[in-house]
Amino acid sequence: MKKPLLPALRSKNYQLFFAGQGISLIGTWMTQLATIWLVYNLTNSPLMLGVVGFSSQIPSFFLAPFGGVFVDRFSRYRTLIGTQVLAMIQSLILAVLALTGVIQVWHIIVLSLFQGLINALDAPARQAFVPELVEHREDLANAIAINSTMINGARLIGPAIGGLLIARVGTGYCFLFDGLSYIAVIAALLAMKVKPWKNSVNDGNPLQKVKEGFVYAFSFPPIRSILLLSALVSLMGLQNTILVPVIAEQVLKGGAETLGFLMAASGVGALTGGIYLATRQTILGIGKFIALAPAILGIGLIAFSFSRFLPLSLFTMLFVGLGTILQIAASNTFLQTIVEDDKRGRLMSLYTMSFLGMIPVGNLLGGILASHIGATNTLMIDGIACVLGSIIFSRQLPALRKIMRPIYEQKGIVTTQEV
Repeated sequence: MKKPLLPALRSKNYQLFFAGQGISLIGTWMTQLATIWLVYNLTNSPLMLGVVGFSSQIPSFFLAPFGGVFVDRFSRYRTLIGTQVLAMIQSLILAVLALTGVIQVWHIIVLSLFQGLINALDAPARQAFVPELVEHREDLANAIAINSTMINGARLIGPAIGGLLIARVGTGYCFLFDGLSYIAVIAALLAMKVKPWKNSVNDGNPLQKVKEGFVYAFSFPPIRSILLLSALVSLMGLQNTILVPVIAEQVLKGGAETLGFLMAASGVGALTGGIYLATRQTILGIGKFIALAPAILGIGLIAFSFSRFLPLSLFTMLFVGLGTILQIAASNTFLQTIVEDDKRGRLMSLYTMSFLGMIPVGNLLGGILASHIGATNTLMIDGIACVLGSIIFSRQLPALRKIMRPIYEQKGIVTTQEV
């Protein structure tokens, strides 16, 4: 029997997850666009964009490892229901403040911190829960790739709708849509038939469990290299998310619609990369995508920094999105495939820490640099850093492949083929 193109969708639970998340993520991207536009309009300060971006992500840097221990000990299913309810409350509070016209920057910072606390638990739980959603173990890589495609499909639709909505009726309605969209994912989770949770980790000192996770990840060169590359990409490559409003208004002389189109263009590139990864039938060769992705992102950022013409800027953002998703999804797929089940939550929390956790530092750094040398020069530096990271990882790749070969053979991924 021929294997379906998207085998993960054979699983009923994954179908529910896909539908609920698809709706909710559109709201999430609308809120991200609305937040940065609202902050920039309230303050006209690239630095404050950096501060808000920092506050929304910094909890992931400090708390994600402990979130990973929690996720390895307790039901990921129940954890996700709890985090989604809390995230819905956060978005609805933001909507009420914006719609009543009383919102101030400190409100956004406090609520961003609260969302960051939620994400520190939600992100590793979500990553570690995906294997429980698929009925066939061989469908896992496809499920992860579809997940990334779904995120970036929403990244295409959400900012495009959000930009139009902000221009017509204001940011408050974006926050309201986001808050209500959580109903879809909570309903999907409640509709699932999930096996009873079995704790695979012995009780013990949480700090000891965190240490075990670090030792496991950083003593193994392939995992260590991927976590370090992800950290670099997050630190430098993703500063564009808070600097795009500055480019849209100051360089391209546009407004909220221009910002929405730029983010949507990045979403088109990301969606393209996600669809390609979702239709790949094997993990073999994933290393070359991890190595190439930062270079694509970096070249896209450098070209974007030089552009003063909207169509060209939109074109360059395609490559920014493509490089970003190839880095995120390919790294995620690799780590999920090779990790031992009893350490899955902790490893994914370290991935969350290296990816989401470095974004706030990058946001703050980007805001400070943009305040002193301008947004375009900052983006050019970011692009150069990403290209250098790609070159360094590419040189390590042959040695990493040799280390991975016995593991691939043990898991039945490869027999006589080259990894």
